[in-house]
Amino acid sequence: MKIQIVRDVLEANDQLAGDIRNVAKKEGFTLVNIMSSPGSGKTTFLERLIPELTKKGLRIAVIEGDITTTTDAERIAQMNIPVAQINTEPFGGDCHLGAEVILPALHKFDLSKLDLIFIENVGNLVCPAEFDTGANFNFVVISTTEGEDKPLKYPLMFRVCDTAIINKIDLIRYLDMDISLLEKNIKQINSDIRLVKCSAKTGENLEEAVNLIVSLVNSR
Repeated sequence: MKIQIVRDVLEANDQLAGDIRNVAKKEGFTLVNIMSSPGSGKTTFLERLIPELTKKGLRIAVIEGDITTTTDAERIAQMNIPVAQINTEPFGGDCHLGAEVILPALHKFDLSKLDLIFIENVGNLVCPAEFDTGANFNFVVISTTEGEDKPLKYPLMFRVCDTAIINKIDLIRYLDMDISLLEKNIKQINSDIRLVKCSAKTGENLEEAVNLIVSLVNSR
C-alpha cells in the first residue's frame, strides 16, 4: 500500500509538471530549475547572472524556494524583477519544490511579459532531484568547497541535470581539491551534462553561463 501511495504522488506530480511545460510553451517562456546543496552560491550566481541576461534583452522572473525566511527573495527583488516566494514549512517543511507549488507560483506573474523564469530550489542535493518541477532545463550548482566526491555520493542530481555549474573557482588555490577529478566524476555520472566553471563572487567566466542560457532560451 505504501508503494502505491508513493507512486500516486509521483504520478500526480509528473502530470502537473507536464501541465507546466504546456503553459511555458503556450506563453513562450523558458523555465530553468537551479538546484544545489546549501551554500553553493545559487543566489549569488543569480545576482550576477540576471543583470547580464537583462542586458541581452531577456525579461526575467524568479521563484524562490526555502523552508523558511524570505532572505534570498529579498536579495533578488532588489534587482527590480518579479519574485514569487515559496516557503515549505507550512506544509511539512519539504526539502524540495514540486510541480504542485510551482504551478500556482507561475500564476503570480504576467507570463506574457516574461522570457525566462528561474526556480531557485530548496538547498539539498537529494530531494529536489526526485521531483519534476516542469522546468525545461535543470541546472545543478556545485562549489569547489564541496569536494570532488559529491557527484558520486548524490548521483541522481547529476543524472537529471542538463548543466553543472562549478562555482567558486576563485577559491581553488586555497583548497585541497582537484577540479579535474570533480569534472571527471560528474561526467562519470552523466556523460552528456554541460560543464561551466565560474565564480559568482568575482564574475570570472560568468560570460560562458550567460551565453549558454541565452542559447537555451533562443533554442525554444
